[in-house]
Amino acid sequence: MKHLSTFLLSTVLTMGVAMTASAVEYKTIQPEKSKVTFQYKQMGVAMDGRFNKFVAQLSFDPAKPAAAKADIEIDLASIDAGSSDADDEVVGKTWFNVKAFPKATFVAKHIKANGANQFDVTGVLTIKGKSQDIKFPLKLVAQGNAGVFTGGFVMRRADFAIGEGMWAKFDVVANDIQVNFQLSAISGK
Repeated sequence: MKHLSTFLLSTVLTMGVAMTASAVEYKTIQPEKSKVTFQYKQMGVAMDGRFNKFVAQLSFDPAKPAAAKADIEIDLASIDAGSSDADDEVVGKTWFNVKAFPKATFVAKHIKANGANQFDVTGVLTIKGKSQDIKFPLKLVAQGNAGVFTGGFVMRRADFAIGEGMWAKFDVVANDIQVNFQLSAISGK
C-alpha cells in the first residue's frame, strides 16, 4: 500500500509540473536567437536578405491566444540585402527613405488558435507611412523554457511605395517579397 501511495503522489506531482509547464506566458524576446529575413527576385534570380536590428514586444499565453499582444519594430537601416551597394541603395528616398521613415512596424490585432501550436495572426504592417492589414499562420515550438515562433507572409512592395520612380516597375525587382521571421521568447520580463 505504501508503494501505491508513493506512486500516486509522484504521478500527481508530475502531472502538476506538466500542467504548470504548459501554462507558460512568453514575454521576453531573445534577439540573439531571433531573425527577420526576406526573399525576392531580382532579374529573375532569387535573392536573400535580412534585417539585423529589430525589437519585439510580446505577451503570449498559448492557452489564451485571443488575449495575446505582439508587435515588432524593424530598423530599416539595418538591412542586409546581399551587398553594400544594394544596402546603400535601398535605404535611399526611392526605396525605404529611412531619413523620413526609419522604422517598419507590425502590430497584431487578433490571434486565434488553428490547431495544436498553430495560430492565425491578423494585424497591421506599416512601412513608409502606409499601412496594410495582413494575415499569416504562426507556429509555436516549445524548447525548454523558450518558445520559438515562426511565420511568414508575402508583402507587395507597391502597396508601400517601396521602389519609386524607375524602380516602380517589376521587371528588375519583383513586386512580391517573402518575409519570414523566427522569434525566440522566454517567460518573464
